[in-house]
Amino acid sequence: MASDASPTSRALRCLDVLQDHPGITADRLGDELGVSSRAARRYVALLREAGIPIESERGPYGGYRVGRGLRLPPLRFSSAQALGLVMAVLDGHHQASDPDDLVGSALGTIIRSLPAAVAAQAEAVRRTAAAAPDRGAARPDPETVTVLVQACADRRQVCIDYRSEAGAAWEATVDPWAVVVRHGRWYLLCHNHRANALRAYRVDRVGSVTTLEKGFVPPDDLDPVGLLEEHLSAGWEHEVEVVVDAPVGSFWFPRALGRLEAVDDSHTRLTGSTSNPWMYAESLATLPVPYRIVGCDDVRAVAREVAERMLAATGR
Repeated sequence: MASDASPTSRALRCLDVLQDHPGITADRLGDELGVSSRAARRYVALLREAGIPIESERGPYGGYRVGRGLRLPPLRFSSAQALGLVMAVLDGHHQASDPDDLVGSALGTIIRSLPAAVAAQAEAVRRTAAAAPDRGAARPDPETVTVLVQACADRRQVCIDYRSEAGAAWEATVDPWAVVVRHGRWYLLCHNHRANALRAYRVDRVGSVTTLEKGFVPPDDLDPVGLLEEHLSAGWEHEVEVVVDAPVGSFWFPRALGRLEAVDDSHTRLTGSTSNPWMYAESLATLPVPYRIVGCDDVRAVAREVAERMLAATGR
């Protein structure tokens, strides 16, 4: 950025402050810019002349904010912000260094809008960082995600064509409560009308989406991530019950293991299910408090083998 003595520089700095502090007053804006409130108003006027929609509200609680308009305000990132953005994209999308990839092309557009010095650092990270692919990730079609997210926001029902992992295909009308990303996989958390039950569908297995006119009202206390974790832990062939020697809410646990409920002031019951007793027993071993597996002989037998293997590793 040029010297703060430059009117253009101060106008751009004014835009930065308005974006970071919606509702800021003219007096405070002047303090941030190191000028009088009158001069701050002039910089706001310059931005408006440049076509940037700056809204203002009068009164003791009024102030300035960047409004929504047809023209996109200039993208302005600090070096740390730009590098953080590149790192986040690489962490979630490992083909981001490929200019022919959809995300890689979008990231390249952002980098080209940055000042040369900042862009050089961001581009160096993008080109040289080696990201190991997440083999469990399954990225859906961006257009499908866009339609589902918009339906969630508008609270309108959708009709989806879906294909299961086994290859079975069907059509369903659902209330789209939320789109949740979990361990590299995208899920649609919804209420299925035909089954009259909660469902979680992999978005990468959704073939087509049609937004319907009919609306819906989601649960008031909706916790999308927690509800998805609970849902994914239920309905498997091995039903598990565990009693934990600690009050409910006093310890960390993997939410995919199941649901917690208080037994008394010093004990908690964990109920869940699994198709993989080994994975479940190993996950239980991460609990930081004592526990007893009181239901599911298969998980109990595997837990014994895990314990013996760990004891053998200590040389005992």
